[in-house]
Amino acid sequence: MMNEIYLIGLGNPGEQYSKSRHNIGFLLLENLSKKYNSNFLLKNKLKSSCSEFKIKDSTYRLFLPNTFMNNSGEAVRAIVDWYKINLDQLFIIVDDKDLPLGKVRFRKKGSSGGHNGLKSIIEKLQTQNFNRIRIGIGSPLSNKELKNFNTISHVLGNISLEEKSILDKVYKRVIESLEKLNTKKEEFIINELNSFDLEKI
Repeated sequence: MMNEIYLIGLGNPGEQYSKSRHNIGFLLLENLSKKYNSNFLLKNKLKSSCSEFKIKDSTYRLFLPNTFMNNSGEAVRAIVDWYKINLDQLFIIVDDKDLPLGKVRFRKKGSSGGHNGLKSIIEKLQTQNFNRIRIGIGSPLSNKELKNFNTISHVLGNISLEEKSILDKVYKRVIESLEKLNTKKEEFIINELNSFDLEKI
């Protein structure tokens, strides 16, 4: 049983990014924090805004790095060092353009898959062995020439209303799993999230 759970959402700080697909990590944790009437406060030494509350007997600490996505590792490193976290207690929540919208993947390790936030964390922690919960944002339909441009504009583009209604269900579901991190076996949560299917809601 984990008494302390550390959730780090990846995203970019600033109003202009607040509704972008790349900020799904932020959006999910903002929803979770709101559910427990907790607010995020900026902690400069942690290079993040932080929110803290209890679920049953466990303390949940939520972080939104203010380092910008490509330097997420700086904030994660600062958090890990400050709290002397065992990496088992740490969960990174991140968008994934290689997963269809509405799909979720929980992995205990792996490469960055080309995601700059994960790349930065792997670099700063010097390991690929940390939990990450990847939330699908789908990829833009495009022809090859426009591919790079489209990927950037898709990832940084704002979530449409249609996507939002899907993502709200995804957030709700992921939050329900995160709330069980302190009572259920991790395998249970991994299976629950990886088999999540919107069609069945």
